[in-house]
Amino acid sequence: MSLNNKQNNSNNKSKRKNNKNKKTKIEKILTISTWISIFIFWYIITKIGIFTPTLLPGPLRVAKAFIRILENGYNGVPIWMHLGASFKRLFVALFFAISTAIPLGLLSGYFSKVEAIIDSVVEFYRPLPPLAYYTLLVLWFGIDDTSKQILLFLAAFAPIYIACVSAVRKLNQDFVLSAKSLGAKPKDVFLKIVLPASLPEIFTGIRTAFGVAYTTLVSSEMVAATSGIGWMVLDASNFLKSDVIFVGIIIMGITGVVIDAGLRYLERKIIFWKGQL
Repeated sequence: MSLNNKQNNSNNKSKRKNNKNKKTKIEKILTISTWISIFIFWYIITKIGIFTPTLLPGPLRVAKAFIRILENGYNGVPIWMHLGASFKRLFVALFFAISTAIPLGLLSGYFSKVEAIIDSVVEFYRPLPPLAYYTLLVLWFGIDDTSKQILLFLAAFAPIYIACVSAVRKLNQDFVLSAKSLGAKPKDVFLKIVLPASLPEIFTGIRTAFGVAYTTLVSSEMVAATSGIGWMVLDASNFLKSDVIFVGIIIMGITGVVIDAGLRYLERKIIFWKGQL
């Protein structure tokens, strides 16, 4: 009987794995088909001539502009320097946002007095459009990277903080009570139960914060900057270089997808217990 149960379990696992692989293949086909359809529609629209090439360049023209920018850069500056400038602002801000929002968010969710100090401040500035107070940051810190990094820090801090507070509040209190009944100290409860149980939602907050910060980065570079992908798109729009605008948008989209995929990969590797608590 035991052998039959083991064999049945093995067969069930094999079936689930095959179904999952089949589902993944279908999803990949659908994704590829969607993007092929988008490019075909784009090509047809440009061939029909509904819009002038200045307003809507064709895929071939955009591809040529992309190759030209890869080889010669934009305005004599290599594209990698524009990307480097943008990513430096983004990742510096994200580093400090993650370093501060996670501990403060966990403490706020765990201790009501800490929440009383921090939560109202976060809830006050969180609904404000980042560019609304960016003008003040420019006045105080200038148009260099400092003002942009502070802006991105504030934009990224709120989603991570809120995710941490929410994660602690959703924690199954039976785990905490069981640990305390066994003599665990508050520090051990926090580090060994609260933090691991909160990590899945924290990663979701980090992914959300990345999206918000990236959007804010591009907007800030369009307002006050002399380098970066956002600045390149704005400068190209001033001279009606629609092909360069498309190149910038495509680069921003691809880099965003790649970074998010990296975050999801890290989440799968680090939080292997996700869904088991």
